[in-house]
Amino acid sequence: MTKMNRRQAGLALAGLAAAGLGAPARAQQGVPRILVGFPAGGSIDVVARRLAEQWRGRTGTTTVVEQKVGAGGRIALATLKDAPPDGLTLVLSPSSMLTIYPHVYKRLQYRPATDFIAVTPVALSTCGFMVGPRVPESVKTLRQFADWTKARTEPEGYASPAAGAMPHFLGNQFARAAGIQLTHVPYRGAAPGLQDLMGGQVASGCFSVGDCLPHLPTGRVRVLGVTDTRRSRFLPDVATFEEQGFAGIHGVESYGLYLPAKTPAAQVDRLLALAQQAIRDPAVVESLAKLGFEPVSSTPEEFARQLAQERERWAPVVAASGFSSEE
Repeated sequence: MTKMNRRQAGLALAGLAAAGLGAPARAQQGVPRILVGFPAGGSIDVVARRLAEQWRGRTGTTTVVEQKVGAGGRIALATLKDAPPDGLTLVLSPSSMLTIYPHVYKRLQYRPATDFIAVTPVALSTCGFMVGPRVPESVKTLRQFADWTKARTEPEGYASPAAGAMPHFLGNQFARAAGIQLTHVPYRGAAPGLQDLMGGQVASGCFSVGDCLPHLPTGRVRVLGVTDTRRSRFLPDVATFEEQGFAGIHGVESYGLYLPAKTPAAQVDRLLALAQQAIRDPAVVESLAKLGFEPVSSTPEEFARQLAQERERWAPVVAASGFSSEE
């Protein structure tokens, strides 16, 4: 899974021409829709709407963005599983729903490896471990935070946007690696968690870099480390976990497009070409950057292989945390 290069762009153009996507898709019956498992106005919703706008300008066909909110994004994927495999219904989802959730939820309503076709990722999002005003300004690194925590009489908390999401387990990994006690405090989304972090109700948090970018100028949020294997281009001065001596703690969320299993190859190729064209559009690239996302693309085969590797990698991490859900 790599950033889009010239060869991929050329293939996308060829696929676009072959699929006749420069004109309205008259052969399709019904209204194309992108299902999103999170509320309107959130980062995933914004990305979906940018894609839909770009597609309308290119094909002349309106694509509807439809919220299927609830259960941490699982409802949208369950809906996709039961949708007709006609290429008209797809989901834009973080990869955690297909790589981490299988190890967390004992009654998952879908089978990630067989119920869907992974078309392509469109964006990558790095997480950051951050602190608020509850933590002294002298604490500037992960090690210094660990030392500060050890000196506290009671365990401090770390916030995350949801129980069972990637930031939950990244924070847990850090606590275990640093030998400190941190109490996980899950929220319903990043916004309320960041508000409590900035208000001093919770000492630390793990969220996507994009979630914290608007708040960094206030000084009420400080990012101590990022969870990619390389530094974020949005926070070039912040070292990775690995650079700070915490090897093996890394997690990058991919936001990808999925179709129901058994969708014909021609429809998969059609949507792959549309997606690749969209993430080359300067307006879409700019929108992604404002969210702290980097555009990315791959073939369905590469994407499926990446997801399988991620599922395998997260299994022992989730098991070590001891967290699971009967939902």
